[in-house]
Amino acid sequence: MLHRLQQPWLASIAIFVVFLCIWTWLTTPPSGPVSAADAEYARLAGQSASGQQASAIPSPWAVALRGYELVAHALDRDNPNNLGIAWHLVYSMGRVALGFSLALVVAVPLGFMLGLWPACYRALDPFIQVLRPVSPLAWMPLALYTFRDSTISTIFIIFICAVWPMLISTATGTASVRAEWLNVSRVFGVPKLEHVTRVVFPASVPMILSGMRISIGIAWFVIVAAEMVGGQSGIGYFIWNEWNNLQIASMIVAIILVGSIGLALDVILKRIGERLSFRE
Repeated sequence: MLHRLQQPWLASIAIFVVFLCIWTWLTTPPSGPVSAADAEYARLAGQSASGQQASAIPSPWAVALRGYELVAHALDRDNPNNLGIAWHLVYSMGRVALGFSLALVVAVPLGFMLGLWPACYRALDPFIQVLRPVSPLAWMPLALYTFRDSTISTIFIIFICAVWPMLISTATGTASVRAEWLNVSRVFGVPKLEHVTRVVFPASVPMILSGMRISIGIAWFVIVAAEMVGGQSGIGYFIWNEWNNLQIASMIVAIILVGSIGLALDVILKRIGERLSFRE
């Protein structure tokens, strides 16, 4: 049994090793002479002409070294214009937490109400479907004009993009509770409030948590785009600033951190969902 559980992990490790090998091969320095244009590009990107890579992407070793440097200075804040990467992550996670919490407070009660009253859901559904696919970058200019503050605008964009998956999942989960459970509750004369809190809500938890997992991924995606456009701090601002400085290795390190934190948030919500799920 243990051997079977380990097989997916071994396959993941093997895929990662193959990926690193391909990455290393693609970024191996050329053996021939380096052209003047390539040497100039290397100089601008902070590389030596002799160490010019076969592509614009740095090697895994260069990314690892840059990652070590960023981690070693992650908590630096002596220069407000050159904060350590840990502070950028803290700022981004704070904005995501606030925007996501606001979306949660609005989406779950409203979705629960729409699930209990399908007529209301059908009435609001056209508006939901119109607003749901709007890009966060489309909201950014309007938010900046309205709030005149980049942080508040970023939080608003996280809210407006994260609220829809939770709203739809909550409404769908509430409306699709198994008829047998509802009938048993009615047969035993369970009071209305207790019927909602002890039958409908627990049965809806898996769908609510699914919507939350989708929303937290969207929120973590949106924060990067929003901070690139209007931020003065945060991981999106850090990535854009490193791009302006042609620090490609720093960008890759930041991208890896964004993906890792997104994975951790998804796993946490998944574990919470497993604990709260209604079991027959």
